[in-house]
Amino acid sequence: MSEQNFSVKKRLEWHFLFVLLSYTVLGWIGLMLFQVVFSDFKNPVMEWLYWRLDVIYFFYLCIGGVCIFRCYWKKPWSYLDEVIAATQMVYERNDHTIKLSEPLRGVEQQMNQIKMSVLLSQKAAKEAEDRKDEMVMYLAHDIRTPLTAVIGYLSLLEEARDMPAEQKEKYVGIALDKAERLEALIDELFEITRYHTASVQMKRTSVDLYALLSQVAEEFYPVLSARGNHVNLAVEENLKVSGDPEKLARVFSNLIKNAASYSYSDTEIGISAERKGENAEIVFKNHGQVIVPEQLADIFGKFSRLEEARLSDTGGAGLGLSIAKEIVSLHGGEITAQSCDDTVTFIVILPVSS
Repeated sequence: MSEQNFSVKKRLEWHFLFVLLSYTVLGWIGLMLFQVVFSDFKNPVMEWLYWRLDVIYFFYLCIGGVCIFRCYWKKPWSYLDEVIAATQMVYERNDHTIKLSEPLRGVEQQMNQIKMSVLLSQKAAKEAEDRKDEMVMYLAHDIRTPLTAVIGYLSLLEEARDMPAEQKEKYVGIALDKAERLEALIDELFEITRYHTASVQMKRTSVDLYALLSQVAEEFYPVLSARGNHVNLAVEENLKVSGDPEKLARVFSNLIKNAASYSYSDTEIGISAERKGENAEIVFKNHGQVIVPEQLADIFGKFSRLEEARLSDTGGAGLGLSIAKEIVSLHGGEITAQSCDDTVTFIVILPVSS
C-alpha cells in the first residue's frame, strides 16, 4: 500500500509540474504573438496594451499559478474522500465493486480484494454458525433419545414399587444400557473437541499394520457374525507405518464399526493394505447402500450420520468418522471416501515407518 501511495504522490507532482510548465510556456508564446500583433497598430489603446504586456503576463502567471496550485492542492483531499467512502463500502454485504479515480487504480484493486475477502469471511462465518446450530440440534436429538428412555424406565420403577423383581431387573438393565449409551455420546463429543484442538499427545512408534488390523477386526467378530458379515484381511507383508498404535486402532475401529453398521447382511467387509511410495494405503470396503454425493462430501463432518441411522436408536453421535479424520490428519495422513455400485470405500493414507 505504501508503494502505491508513493506512486500516486509522484504522479501528482509530475502532473502538477507539467501543467504549470505548459501554462507558463503557452502564456509566453501568447505574449510573443501579442507583441508582434500590437506592434503594427498605432491605436493609443493598442499601444497602451503593448507597453503593459509584461504586467499582463505577470498577472496571468500569478492568477493561473494560484488556480493550478489550488486545483492540485484539493486533489489529494478529494482522493482521501474517495478512499474514506470506499472503506465504508468494504463491509457492505453486496457485490458492488469499488470505483476510484484513475490514479488510485492500484488502491481500488486492493480494496476490492479486501472486500471480496470480507464477503468470503462473512459467508464462512454464517455457514459455520448454521453448521453449529445444526450440530447442536443433532446432538440434542442423539442425547435426548437415551435420556428420555432412562427417565421413562426410572419413572416406572418409582411409580410401581411393588413391581415383580424380574420385571424390575429388566427395566434397570434397560435404563443402565441407555445411560451407558448417553455416556458414550458425551465421551465422543469431548474426544472430537480434544482432537480438533490438537491437544492430544502422540506417541509415535513403528506399527505393524497386519497385527493391528487383525486385532481390531477380531474385536468386532461377535457384532459381525450376528448379521452374517465377515472380514477379509489382505495386508502386504512387513508393512509398517509410523504412528501412535492406540490412536490408529481407534481410526480402524471406527471404520470397521461404520462398515458393520451400514453393510448388507451376509456380505464381506474387505480390508487391504499395501505400500505406495513413501505411504501405506489402507482400504476398507463394504457392500451397502450407496451414499449420495451430497452426503459423501460431509461424511467426515461432526455429527454426520445418514438420516436412516439418525432416526434409529443405534450408532454413535456421528463423530466416529470425524474423529478418524482428525487422528489421521495428526499423523500427517489423509482419509477419503467413495461410494458407487452398492459399495462404500474408505481409503486411509499414512506415512510408512522408516
